[in-house]
Amino acid sequence: MAETAWSRATAALTLLAVDPTGLGGLVLRARAGPVRDRFTTLLPRLPLPLRRLHPAVGDDALFGGLDLSGTLASGHLVQSAGVLARPAALVLAMAERCTPSLAARLAGALDAGQHCLVALDEGGDADEGAPPTLAERCAFHADLTEVALGEAAQTRRPDIEAARARLSAVTVPGNMAAQVADITLRLGIDSLRAALFTLRAARAQAALKRHDAVTQADLELACQLVLAHRATQVPVEEEPPEPPEPPPQETETEQAESPLLPEELLLEAVRALLPPDLLDRLRVAQARNAKGAGTGAARKGNRRGRPLPSRVGRPRDGARIDLVATLRAAAPWQTIRARHAPAGQRLHIRAEDIHLRRFEERSDRLLIFTVDASGSAALARLAEAKGAVELLLAQAYARRDHVCLIAFRGTTAEVLLPPTRSLVQTKRRLAGLPGGGGTPLAAGLQAALLQAGQAQRHGLTPTIALLTDGRANIALDGSADRTLAASDAQRMAVALRAAGVDSIVIDTGNRPEPGLRELAARLGGPYLALPRADAERLSAAVSDMMEG
Repeated sequence: MAETAWSRATAALTLLAVDPTGLGGLVLRARAGPVRDRFTTLLPRLPLPLRRLHPAVGDDALFGGLDLSGTLASGHLVQSAGVLARPAALVLAMAERCTPSLAARLAGALDAGQHCLVALDEGGDADEGAPPTLAERCAFHADLTEVALGEAAQTRRPDIEAARARLSAVTVPGNMAAQVADITLRLGIDSLRAALFTLRAARAQAALKRHDAVTQADLELACQLVLAHRATQVPVEEEPPEPPEPPPQETETEQAESPLLPEELLLEAVRALLPPDLLDRLRVAQARNAKGAGTGAARKGNRRGRPLPSRVGRPRDGARIDLVATLRAAAPWQTIRARHAPAGQRLHIRAEDIHLRRFEERSDRLLIFTVDASGSAALARLAEAKGAVELLLAQAYARRDHVCLIAFRGTTAEVLLPPTRSLVQTKRRLAGLPGGGGTPLAAGLQAALLQAGQAQRHGLTPTIALLTDGRANIALDGSADRTLAASDAQRMAVALRAAGVDSIVIDTGNRPEPGLRELAARLGGPYLALPRADAERLSAAVSDMMEG
């Protein structure tokens, strides 16, 4: 049985080598270094040819297309074959930077059943990782971030070829599929792929061990490797039911179909691998979209800016050729190239001559005012926020910024002003703002997170300005519990930071609130204590933070 992170990773890779297209792939979380290098030396165990990809790979490299340089050199149409044209083991480097479009294309290739994927996840934080679209289609997940080089011992190569030949003959007991499905439900896994991968992994392990049918040890290892990283809840031990009356004597056929494995033993094997901070990790993962949000990920702009100097490159993904720059680069070489070109060809252009047009990608900013509208001072705070929003809107025409207003009071938060640059519409919406009631701070942050996520998907750059006195007393579930309300607010702050949203906390209480300073630290943004902030000071503080 796998006992260490290294042995679990190598066991997963061995099973993947036995059934590569059936098990989909492996997500390997590890920083670039000698440990990962030693693991990648084992990749030739896979029976498919290795094809290495990077997050910026284009459609022409994946699916093939026009070979522009070959076409220009030969004078007739030349097509190039893509990486996905033949079955292969795809090795994706820097998977945490994978864009949604590339993830969708690779997911389609995996669904076709001719490829497997090894995604090298180099994310250093919990909020970085391979896109869920790809992780869902890979049976295994291995984490080598805490493995020392001394623990990464070379393993004996198993007889994978013999196991692969034996795989089709391995049988699964008739009631095992239902048992695996029940275990996935108790672990909070809502994907049917998890159960199918578990059964396939168990069959691959049985083939390696020369078993004719899946045994208890085979299924236990498969559950650990496939289900542990997918679990969304810790299974609760059920109370044993009252002993039933003795059943009538079973026939030999009924005895053969009785449960082979104690389900609690399988759950205990998976429970042993669950991280203690499982719930916190899940909240962070939910906040991160599959948009390549890793370190160094490119940010999508919502409009095109001024032109930039053209650059040598390959025409792909909608890039446009700068014809003048291309001809200028090829002109000095025409005489030399003509000596070796076919007769009658008048223009000689090579791949290194092609220049692409470039433009500055600009992204409009969205300022999300999240205002505490509860308590006796609500009217004053809302009046300050109203003035600040109007002042910032006056500047938005020059900076092309958008403004959004969220008020939280009672037990919920409400979007009073969707993202807009319209000053007239803003004044209408701000005419009468409600006030009073409890302080659902977590609900306000949750509403701000939703607005920020929508803005990012539209190419905007959101910034959240939170105005509150920090006395949260309403939890996310609507209960009046100060301790739970503060805890919920801290968790939402972690989710906002994981989503990469800039934030500023403005303390409008009469005295600075230490809890808000801690909240600002969780958000990763500045904290401003402005007990008597008027519209001018609020606008100046937020503008300085955005410019900085």
